Amino acid sequence: MASPGAVLLSEWTKVRTVRSTVITLLVAFVVTVGLGAVICLVTNNQFKSMSESEKLTFDATSTSFSGVYLGQLALIVFAVLVVGNEYSSGMIRVTLAAVPQRTMLLLCKAAVVVGLVLPVALVTSFTTFFLGQALLGSHRTTLGADHVLRAVLGMAVYMTFIALLSLGVGFMLRKPVLSLGLLMPFFFLISPILSNVPKVKNVARYFPDVAGSQMVHVVTNSSIPYGPLAGFMICLAWVLATLAGGYVLLKRRDA
Repeated sequence: MASPGAVLLSEWTKVRTVRSTVITLLVAFVVTVGLGAVICLVTNNQFKSMSESEKLTFDATSTSFSGVYLGQLALIVFAVLVVGNEYSSGMIRVTLAAVPQRTMLLLCKAAVVVGLVLPVALVTSFTTFFLGQALLGSHRTTLGADHVLRAVLGMAVYMTFIALLSLGVGFMLRKPVLSLGLLMPFFFLISPILSNVPKVKNVARYFPDVAGSQMVHVVTNSSIPYGPLAGFMICLAWVLATLAGGYVLLKRRDA
């Protein structure tokens, strides 16, 4: 029986030595920070042309985080490849032979994902915030303002949740192309579209990306019937559900 420490070290070594790990996490940082900066700059230049209601509900903090909804796609790729690469190459057979305890394997992979994504997410979150606020000029806020620090930390938590959710889907579907073919359209197309369709938007409000947006808002979004804490719990529920689904299928299926 492999010890938890040995399994964790093995999974850490496998993930950190793969070139895609550095590339995808770097892309997540660059895209999130870069796109957020562009949106803040444009918002500052066009602020005078905004309506009075838009000015009253303007959220400087969440505006700086606008780039995360594209940057998260790189995190999805990273997490899917953590497990998908092993299935694609057939190395999962070796892994399961060395670590027959499926629970330990899943938990160690999840721990490695958190260990890599959370520090990157924290750096990304604070960098995005400070750069975005600098570009917003007189419309900026500060880290010491009410609820701002909570929103900045919430951004990092949301990014980590997205990676864990994607890991769970990767375990369920096993094939990277299939996992990415589900997750990419869902976050990039399906969720934004359904959130604006009258008959289904009440359901779409509880999708993980919508709930995550509440975690980074300082100004209350009147169209969403819950706040940051509920958004955190909804995101956490999605993560636990996908990881549980991945565990059940990992337990029942052969490599």
